[in-house]
Amino acid sequence: MPFLSYFEGYTLLDYLSNVLDILLVWFVIYKLIMVIRGTKAVQLLKGIFVIVAVKILSGVLGLKTLSWMMEAALTWGFLAIIIIFQPELRRALEQLGRGRLFARTAILEDEGQQKLIEALIKAVNYMAKRRIGALISIERETGMSDYIETGIPLNSEISSELLINIFIPNTPLHDGAVVIQRNQIAAAACYLPLSESPFISKELGTRHRAALGISEVTDSLTVIVSEETGAVSITKNGELYRQLSPDEFKSLLEHELLNSSKITSSTRWNWRGKKSNE
Repeated sequence: MPFLSYFEGYTLLDYLSNVLDILLVWFVIYKLIMVIRGTKAVQLLKGIFVIVAVKILSGVLGLKTLSWMMEAALTWGFLAIIIIFQPELRRALEQLGRGRLFARTAILEDEGQQKLIEALIKAVNYMAKRRIGALISIERETGMSDYIETGIPLNSEISSELLINIFIPNTPLHDGAVVIQRNQIAAAACYLPLSESPFISKELGTRHRAALGISEVTDSLTVIVSEETGAVSITKNGELYRQLSPDEFKSLLEHELLNSSKITSSTRWNWRGKKSNE
């Protein structure tokens, strides 16, 4: 058969080499997609796919003018990609220079994770006792650059004192969310998308809706301190873990950031259809 004759002369090593080649290419593509996830580059990438699809379709249908236009767009598109994707390319090159391109770039190193957990516990306990409202979102694998751009850039080291100071009422940065990215407080006063789910209790405040909203579109871990009751909650993957005790709060952070402990099922609160006092 003509198809089988194509593989004549191939050895087992050749087959393994080809399979490894394909797997590595897919892995590189996957990591590049993870770099640009959650950024404006995703929408631009969709636009490029549309241009490619139109180019193929116009060629099939014999639409010469449209095909020429799409070919010209792709020809100059390489230069446009370098300009448009500059922040993402720069970040990827920085990670490559640190030898971290193929690492889980959004997950902090153990030392940084422990520092983050300790700062969050100290700051959240302080604010909960004094009923200071807070909204803190921790970037993980899905990029949050688009949301960081809506706030005031800080790019500062994480400390409980700084987190507390940001959310003190009537200060310039207290209204909005703090986004933590790569072991730094990237920005404050950020706008997060509100959840559009019709099942959320109408008694939930804006902070909780924003925390649920960001958890529905990213894999971030978001901490909420209620201004009315001082209750501490966490959202992830579209779910709300409500009224956490200090021990439960610490356990959940360690489970998600260090993966060293497990949170009991009793801590989970199924927010769909259930009323909240916050």
